[in-house]
Amino acid sequence: MNRRDFLSGAAMIGAAGTLGAGALITSCDGNKAPAFAPLRPEAEWNVIQGVLPDIAKDGAPLKAGVIGCGGRGSGAAQNFMDAAPNVSITALGDMFPDRLERCRRTLREKYGNDVPDDKCFLGFDNYKKVIDSGVDVVIICTPPAFRPAEFKYAVDAGKHVFLEKPLAVDPAGVRSIIADSRKAQSQGLCVITGTHRHSQRCYLESYKQVQSGMIGDIVSANIYFNQNMLWFRTKEPQWTDMEWMIRDWVNWTWLSGDHIVEQHVHDIDLFNWFSHEKPVKCVGFGARQRRLTGDQYDMFSVDYHYEGGCHVHSMCRQIDGCHNNISAYIQGTKGAWIGGGEDRKHHTIVDLQGNVIWQFDFEKEKEEFQQLAPHTLEHVNWINHIRDNKPICQAEETAISTMTAIMGRVSAYTGAEVTWEDMMRSDMNLMQDTLELTNMDMKQFVVPVPGMSRV
Repeated sequence: MNRRDFLSGAAMIGAAGTLGAGALITSCDGNKAPAFAPLRPEAEWNVIQGVLPDIAKDGAPLKAGVIGCGGRGSGAAQNFMDAAPNVSITALGDMFPDRLERCRRTLREKYGNDVPDDKCFLGFDNYKKVIDSGVDVVIICTPPAFRPAEFKYAVDAGKHVFLEKPLAVDPAGVRSIIADSRKAQSQGLCVITGTHRHSQRCYLESYKQVQSGMIGDIVSANIYFNQNMLWFRTKEPQWTDMEWMIRDWVNWTWLSGDHIVEQHVHDIDLFNWFSHEKPVKCVGFGARQRRLTGDQYDMFSVDYHYEGGCHVHSMCRQIDGCHNNISAYIQGTKGAWIGGGEDRKHHTIVDLQGNVIWQFDFEKEKEEFQQLAPHTLEHVNWINHIRDNKPICQAEETAISTMTAIMGRVSAYTGAEVTWEDMMRSDMNLMQDTLELTNMDMKQFVVPVPGMSRV
């Protein structure tokens, strides 16, 4: 099919909606497009309206406060500065002065954005001071355990929020996020989460082809986030136990949720987004082989049973020296969508015979756009919604994906079948009773043993 026929087919109405007239596809067949039955009305497709541009529109000044100045927070601060004109970072908050000063120095040297001393806040309550400092918007990139309380405070203060994923580490946190998400919607706030694939052109176009019915009804999927070991911090003599854990947060379940929650949530969210479903139950297993700090697993394998009978095999691993795979395969009754792969640039739809009938054209994207970084594009999306006064709130959707990942972790840790209702009713709350930079009883942090652990 040629490009004009593809875009003008009655069943493909709206296929250019995300990118305008220059939809980024590659023609794969000389015949006209077949008629597809959409999975749901186009009006229900939760996609960006209009064009996803390189940079957000100009407008009234936006002053942002950054809560959490580590690697992701510093990166998000730069993404915000790159995303639009007339924006600035006016307040910073973190637990530790060295991380705050590193972010502050980068903003000053790279953007000429100098955050004054009286707008730099430390300690466990730094988020309150940042939010109360006169900012218009808030960027939350602390360890996931702290995000529910910070999001609540920001929403109560009426601030637009960029909220990094995952949104919580336990059911108590997820329920808190959902409640405050609904409050944010009632207030007309703009809340974008760190599920950056929702602001990535290749995934947006893939989503629209799947929703158009190109692969038929979704019947199963395989999702993978297998990669090398992430970073870790060995304890320095001057650090207390609490300081060490927070600096090494990505390796501790109470802070990160384990890597099935902290990272694999991207792939879990991808399937939930494409299918518009959530799991009924799951059974999983996992293990710890080579992790050097913390109390987490190195690998998970989970069978999710979704509403309607669909099964999703979810696999994630963080071990050096193994085959890596960050991809997704969604099977439908008429074909399959394949996304990601070793170069993360393989977005294709095949029919039941394996013939390619659609694929995203990355070279065309490079010709039409300059900004290709999804972490910046999500801020472009966020700022455009704010300046257009078009409320958006992704928090509840991402909270559901976060809970899906938590289900898998709990099943793997315990060996039990876990249901959605189990999680929604669970009183699990992993937050420590006392938040102080002191030494702790480290015996409480043990690696779970399936069949014996009850978490």
